[in-house]
Amino acid sequence: MADDDTTDEPVLTYVLVDGENIDATLGTSILGRRPQPEERPRWDRLLAFAKDRWEQDVRGLFFLNATQGMPMPFIQALKALGFEPVPLSGDPDIKVVDVAIQRTLRAIARRDADVMLVSHDGDFLDEVEALLEQDDRRVGLMAFREFRNSGFAALESDGLEMFDLEFDVKAFTSRLPRIRVIPIDEFDPAQFL
Repeated sequence: MADDDTTDEPVLTYVLVDGENIDATLGTSILGRRPQPEERPRWDRLLAFAKDRWEQDVRGLFFLNATQGMPMPFIQALKALGFEPVPLSGDPDIKVVDVAIQRTLRAIARRDADVMLVSHDGDFLDEVEALLEQDDRRVGLMAFREFRNSGFAALESDGLEMFDLEFDVKAFTSRLPRIRVIPIDEFDPAQFL
């Protein structure tokens, strides 16, 4: 992939986090209420998982809508965890986080880099599919398996790697009240007794 944006640096994995999407899914679909701080993902575990899984350096970009102001304590916490916060603003009718992630995925297509997207949102299907069409590129999706857009399932045969935030990434400190289809090899009756 020789291009103006390509450098001689080692390949790395970009971890792109759609924080609003993960928070909304956790709150609305799993907990049925706004998550408490201790119920939210341990964001640093996403970076550690990506680094361990693909055995290369990672760069975490955490996209957030800051139209109503910058949440400085959260931004400082993200920086301390190793993320680069990407605070965005725009008109209310523009999904600024989605637009920024789409642009970032297209920019990554011009680099020698892998990517793990952290979202359930089908708005990124076209960009993910385009990345998968390129040789020697790994593309992953971290999400709650049962809430990811169904279009992602079709991309698994093209090489999209799927990782469950709770069970694969282990991003939570306690078990979430999820109802999910359990592969028989993972079934542990003790979880129900």
